[in-house]
Amino acid sequence: MNLVVQGNTLTAATLQSLSRLIGADGIEAIDDHACRFKGKNRDHITADLAWFCADAALDWAWIPEGRRLSDFGLFVTDMDSTLINIECIDEIADMQGIKDEVAAITESAMRGKIDFRASLERRVSLLTGLHEQALAKVYAKRLRLNPGAEALMASLKAAGVRTALVSGGFAYFTDHMRRELGFDYAWANELEVADGRLTGRVIGSMIDAQAKADRLTATRDALGLAPEQVLCCGDGANDIPMFRAAGFGVAYRPKPALREVADCCLDHVGLEGIARLFA
Repeated sequence: MNLVVQGNTLTAATLQSLSRLIGADGIEAIDDHACRFKGKNRDHITADLAWFCADAALDWAWIPEGRRLSDFGLFVTDMDSTLINIECIDEIADMQGIKDEVAAITESAMRGKIDFRASLERRVSLLTGLHEQALAKVYAKRLRLNPGAEALMASLKAAGVRTALVSGGFAYFTDHMRRELGFDYAWANELEVADGRLTGRVIGSMIDAQAKADRLTATRDALGLAPEQVLCCGDGANDIPMFRAAGFGVAYRPKPALREVADCCLDHVGLEGIARLFA
């Protein structure tokens, strides 16, 4: 195993201190924001590593020797607060004047405190009567890609990795993201619209936590891949089943529940850090 460390600022003094802490055999630069500490078994490292990296604003992960991005065949990511900077339903609710109420439910669901399916039904019901143009307004005015998203997608495509976007959010936004970033697959919930207004219902099969994992597994099997060839990314508790079905899970600015099951957490660098792990 090698330790890959990333940060917005890497100083020689910090890297040397970390090398001594873990007893590394050497340090290999990946780029200006990442390096690889060679030849150490993570089983012999204590919690001091986590404390050191947190204090130095560094992200870190244990990566098998020689593992590269092209070793994966499928990348699956969540959308809201992972690929993009917002929770779309919260911003839609703002058009209804109820953002705080809906956002509180969203936060509880993402932390795993309430059932996601029930929370989504409750939140969508509060949108009843809102004009469907609110979706376009949120997309145009409020939705932005999180840092590194485009660089990550370029790296994945260059490595020949298939890409999938699976969201407990809404198809209106995943469809736009699929076209904008070139995802091979995209799945999300479909809001029912009648006479140009939201009915407060989701139509079709709901994409909840288990459905995310099921879509990952079905796509993996269709592509003839092994579990260890699947890389995934998310931020909340409803991504846990998906992480358990993948070979390697990266949590981006995660809620505590997902942090516990992730192979790597990105708290400081952008999404481009996923590709750096396997450079």
